[in-house]
Amino acid sequence: MTPRPPEPSALSLPRIELRPFAALREALRGGYTRRDLRADLLAGAVVGVVALPLSMALAIASGVPPQHGLYTAIVAGFVIALLGGSRCQVSGPTAAFVVILAPIAARFGLGGLCVASLLAGLLLVAMGLARMGRLIEFIPYPVTTGFTAGIAIVIATLQVKDLLGLEVAGNPEHYLERLVGLARALPSAHLADLAIGALTLAVLLLWPRVTRKLPAPLVALALAAAVAWLAGTWLPRFHAATIGDRFSYALGGVVRRGIPQMPPLFVLPWNLAGPDGAPLGLSFELLRALAPSAFAIAMLGAIESLLSAVVGDGMAGTKHDPDAELFAQGAGNLVAPFFGGIAATGAIARTATNIRSGARSPVAAMVHAGVVLLAVLALAPLLGYLPMAALAALLLVVAWNMSEAKHLVHAVRVSPRSDVLVLLTCLFLTVVFDMVVAVSAGIVLAALLFMRRMAEVSEVRLVEEHPHLTAPLPRGVLFYEIAGPLFFGAAQKAMSALHAIAGETRVVVLDIQSVTAIDATGLVNLESTVVRLHRSGILVILAGVRPQPARVLAGAPWARDPGRLMICTSVTEALERARALAA
Repeated sequence: MTPRPPEPSALSLPRIELRPFAALREALRGGYTRRDLRADLLAGAVVGVVALPLSMALAIASGVPPQHGLYTAIVAGFVIALLGGSRCQVSGPTAAFVVILAPIAARFGLGGLCVASLLAGLLLVAMGLARMGRLIEFIPYPVTTGFTAGIAIVIATLQVKDLLGLEVAGNPEHYLERLVGLARALPSAHLADLAIGALTLAVLLLWPRVTRKLPAPLVALALAAAVAWLAGTWLPRFHAATIGDRFSYALGGVVRRGIPQMPPLFVLPWNLAGPDGAPLGLSFELLRALAPSAFAIAMLGAIESLLSAVVGDGMAGTKHDPDAELFAQGAGNLVAPFFGGIAATGAIARTATNIRSGARSPVAAMVHAGVVLLAVLALAPLLGYLPMAALAALLLVVAWNMSEAKHLVHAVRVSPRSDVLVLLTCLFLTVVFDMVVAVSAGIVLAALLFMRRMAEVSEVRLVEEHPHLTAPLPRGVLFYEIAGPLFFGAAQKAMSALHAIAGETRVVVLDIQSVTAIDATGLVNLESTVVRLHRSGILVILAGVRPQPARVLAGAPWARDPGRLMICTSVTEALERARALAA
């Protein structure tokens, strides 16, 4: 007979398992036809058109030239789709990253941003290999809602400068300083930028009511560029700032305006420009300085990509592999910096567009990357005519959709006060400080509130009526029931009910059928209670021990002493032994 494998320990580390290409293999295994390929080609083309302006706008908002957002969509978008665990997910630069990436770019330049993205990729790969995909689901909803709304506020604020054409002195890092700088720069507003921004915003909001066959960003930005060019030709004083005005690149020793008409080329990330424009260089001090930012990118990337995958599953009726998706996100963020790309993650809006356009498999997301590449090679000179105010208007709409204001207000109105406190705290800290502080504080606060709730539901009570009590207990025997898990925070309160036991009591039966889990704190509190009762000459019998508590108790030497503790699998057995001992 083949021996059974040992059961995994409650404290055992997760087994490392690698399942790359999970979504692609599943799609091909299900029977991939020409009709599916046609659907993926069409969906990929639509998403590529949507991703083109968004990638540029998000790169600009993150503090780097627009082509690096395009390189991210091309390289990371292809690699993540190829290796990932979500059938229809589209990855690339996202608005959620802006609040993290912009300060990195300001302090360390493009090179520092690419190195931080690379480090984040290493962390994400490790998380995927360690099968930590399911752990992300334990981040409380108020935390994610709060910091997402806070990010949306920060992104919207950042767009005011380009939307109004303001001339802001310096580039403040903190939100309140930005607000002061914008307020002081209001007299420098340009009517041309405001007019183009307002036109773009109106088309973005109204076009979906006309038709959804053509993506609103394509129509709005093309119209804005055409109007800006025509108005600038007919009206000499009318000039709205464009990508070509703001950004330049060097090619063959010649400085040119706009976006380079070339594919992403291999480069060592630490050889890219630092904050002073010179090559950044690689050092241990740099890695140590970027480590906190890399951790923030990895955590946000994990949360955002898995949330996007869940949304995609709900729309497409599929099931994603969270560990394979984390590994793929890490691989994409590892490869992209070597081609000038920045941090990437799953994009909810682009994923939704992909599914609505008929995507059937990861091939659609890979086609989206190819469409962006073709646009760079064929349309780069024309992209330089896109107005900055139009891109700012596009990001304003993205920020509004990201905030989910209706859901936020509803959550504040109907959620328990403790959850509202966590939500508003995360929102406030994200805006005033940064997302790392907000998520850290939010998780700690949520954990404290969780401990309080566990303490409220866990209790020890004296039982006088019970299905197993067919006859009165003999004198000297008490029967207690423990309700709820013995976790930290709850264990002390639960076990305190046993402190008053004394007098003629000889045996205490503890019914722990409702205790599904016990941790180290609960074990210590249980031990101290058993030891104290033993000193008073009282024997403790544990009844109805569940599998997880049984494994924990098996590792405790004091629990194996028959003079102070007995363990029974059923309440009936425990009561029979108690009666025998009291006789």
